[in-house]
Amino acid sequence: MTTTMKNKKKMMVGGWLFFVTLMMSHSAEAQVTFPVRGFSDKYRGEVFIADTSEVFSPGWVAIYNQRTGEELIKEESDELTFSLHDGNLEANVLELPYGEQSAIIYNDFNFDGKKDFAIMDGQNSCYHGPSFQIYLATENGFEKSPEFTRLAQEYCGMFDVDNENKTLHTMTKSGCCWHQFSTFIVENNKPKAIEIVEEDNRDFAISTLTIERWNGKKMVKTSQRTIDLEEEGIKTVLSFRIPKKNKDVVLYNINDRTLNYVLVDKDGNVEFAYPIETIYKNPDFVYRPQTQTLTFKNEDATYCIYLSADKVGIEITIGKKKYVWTGNRATVKGSLKTLFSPRLDNVVFK
Repeated sequence: MTTTMKNKKKMMVGGWLFFVTLMMSHSAEAQVTFPVRGFSDKYRGEVFIADTSEVFSPGWVAIYNQRTGEELIKEESDELTFSLHDGNLEANVLELPYGEQSAIIYNDFNFDGKKDFAIMDGQNSCYHGPSFQIYLATENGFEKSPEFTRLAQEYCGMFDVDNENKTLHTMTKSGCCWHQFSTFIVENNKPKAIEIVEEDNRDFAISTLTIERWNGKKMVKTSQRTIDLEEEGIKTVLSFRIPKKNKDVVLYNINDRTLNYVLVDKDGNVEFAYPIETIYKNPDFVYRPQTQTLTFKNEDATYCIYLSADKVGIEITIGKKKYVWTGNRATVKGSLKTLFSPRLDNVVFK
């Protein structure tokens, strides 16, 4: 064997040994048990990550007695995530609702003067967000609370603790346009909802605000729908006031595609909106240019909006009964003639 061949063989063997060593080193580094200290004089924590190269990894979170080393709490998980701060894992990082949330949260959740534990158990909250098991401090150690745990499972991440007002706060959502914010107090060592606020903006330009509040005996619900006619993509076609009803009739189009009708009361609340669904199915409105009328049907009622040089209003026919709401011509803004251009998808000309 020539010297060159011997050198090549040595290089191949050396390269293979380096590759094996590198892979073994990488494999060893992939499984890490991180110590978590500094959050308590009595307790310390550990977080085991099976594969640090993955965003979500199997692992476990444990709490130990600082003095004796006894394991007090341990939660296994199929999906743990972690963030390092100067190479260390920290407790009590809580950037709500969507930021970093530590695997160990040590705080007084039930306002009894004793700190409790929230232990990350995976990503079971909204949109695959972090979830926690809650352990309350008792005279005999820590006891898991299903009621407090529910607040850290069924919403978006960990709940927020307001120590000053002794309240807990959660948030959850569906898509971009529906949010729910809840406030809880603690009664009989369990969270109790005292306010639930829902903000629903799924109907374009129309916002629905629903609030449930505890009045001392029961939850009382109120709801309010408002419309923002200044929102981008909204153009008012016609509006006028019905003096006797103290209401406004408004026709508007969305993105030059569909026509919509709303009846707004004196406080700006939307009493009725049509079409009920924003998804286009069939032509909703019939426009007759010769008579300057626009009609639509909703269940058993037929609505006919009329406009001329000296009058405006709406006729509502239900069976054999007809109701005429006369509008104030001086309050008219816009015109039905604007329906000629652009032609809207849900308006038929006759």
